[in-house]
Amino acid sequence: APEFEGRDIELVGIVAGLPAVGERSLRFEFEPESVIAPESARLPRKILLAWYRSPLYEEQPAIVSGAVHPGERWRFSVRLRRPHGQLNPHGFDYEAWLLERGIGATGYVRSSKQTPPDTLGERNSLSDRIEQIRESVRDRFKRVLGETPASGILAALAVGDQRSIPAEEWRLFNRTGVTHLMSISGLHVTLISGLFAWLTGALWRRSAYLVLHLPARKAAAAAAIAAALGYTLIAGFAVPAQRTFWMVTVVALALWSGRIASPARTLALALAAVLLFDPWAVLSAGFWLSYGAVALIFLVANDKDPKAVQWLRVQYAITLGLAPAALFLFAQSSIVGPLANAVAIPVVSAVVTPLALAAALLPWDGLLEFSAWLMEWLLQFLEWCASLPAALWQQHVPPLWSVLLALAGVLWLLAPRGVPWRATGLALMLPAVALPPPLPAPGEAWITTLDVGQGLAVLVRTTNRALLYDAGPAFGAEADSGERVIAPYLRAAGIERLDAMVVNHNDADHSGGAA
Repeated sequence: APEFEGRDIELVGIVAGLPAVGERSLRFEFEPESVIAPESARLPRKILLAWYRSPLYEEQPAIVSGAVHPGERWRFSVRLRRPHGQLNPHGFDYEAWLLERGIGATGYVRSSKQTPPDTLGERNSLSDRIEQIRESVRDRFKRVLGETPASGILAALAVGDQRSIPAEEWRLFNRTGVTHLMSISGLHVTLISGLFAWLTGALWRRSAYLVLHLPARKAAAAAAIAAALGYTLIAGFAVPAQRTFWMVTVVALALWSGRIASPARTLALALAAVLLFDPWAVLSAGFWLSYGAVALIFLVANDKDPKAVQWLRVQYAITLGLAPAALFLFAQSSIVGPLANAVAIPVVSAVVTPLALAAALLPWDGLLEFSAWLMEWLLQFLEWCASLPAALWQQHVPPLWSVLLALAGVLWLLAPRGVPWRATGLALMLPAVALPPPLPAPGEAWITTLDVGQGLAVLVRTTNRALLYDAGPAFGAEADSGERVIAPYLRAAGIERLDAMVVNHNDADHSGGAA
């Protein structure tokens, strides 16, 4: 409620989920159980807290490095605010992100000697145990491999902690079109569930007693559901993993009942299940891209073709089919994506991910070190792909009508053999990439003040020139307004370069994003 914003609130609650360790702080989700003072305060079911290092507690470096763990009950004095994000066209919608996760307030822990933070034991629920397992795996990976890109990527593949991957690596993955591989995705869930189903079925058939009581096919279906559920829970129940879990469940239940569901019905039932349990999933770009990718695979897959031909057709369909959506959502699409994925998909899905899971289960550091070596080799290959000329197609965000027209063109282009004039689909895709961005008329100037919070960033555009006045604040060691707000807006508006930049004065609120 507005009347409790900015006030000290003393409360008791549970740490939910994996804490994110930053340079100067811990960030974690917190579930309030009771409010000590003021007693009239009513808080949301879940809040997002930051715990900053305080001069009062410099003798306790663990406050930043890892004093908070999932499932712990703490008493904190906090200051909260209602969810608030920056409102910029083509920018990250922080409020929608909080809404999707059920977070009703954000704030920070007050470190005072009068009401110091105090731990009060643990809750010990099933979800807490799962989160504690995820944390122990992540911490072991970092302890063995150090703070390296490989350790963060392996932690993301094993337990779904995408925050362990450095920002520089995310930029590399975006440029090469392999972002979908560097977290627990549908491809990985399918691989693990299929492996468990195959092993269960093969072993089940060796026992006459078991086969007489339950057919091996049904046992394999049950194993597929169990493996997909376990891996999805370890992944933090992210949307791409959820989607695949429900799809695996639908197919397995169809096999169990003796009815083979069609691909379209399987996808529709999985979509309905995800939306039933998580209606706000539609706010995530990954939701649309992941379902679109699976739909395209179903559209072009043909069991009669050789495996190599199928693989090439699927890569072609996904690259072409998701390009209009990627341009609309991100104003860019990877050209080297098919080449990068041709190597990265088998290496990550068939080798690195199983090794990372085995390393999480087995106390043998050699497996982990070998996985890290493979990942470092793959990163070198991806850096080579990213260095190729025209590796990334960047342009202004096309208008919605041209994106819808391009999607219709994609469906026409990928239609089965026998559909006439399939190549005409390319003509429907042209407006999305050929139309120029809107520009001021001669003699006009467009002045746009971007929302950068505490600071200033103003863009002045004429027909042929663009000037930026101030560049907003820096948010931390790895994030600033220039990267998070200004550059995405410039790219979406079709501005390839600035003709001038003026920094009013060397204050962090005005120069933080200049670099």
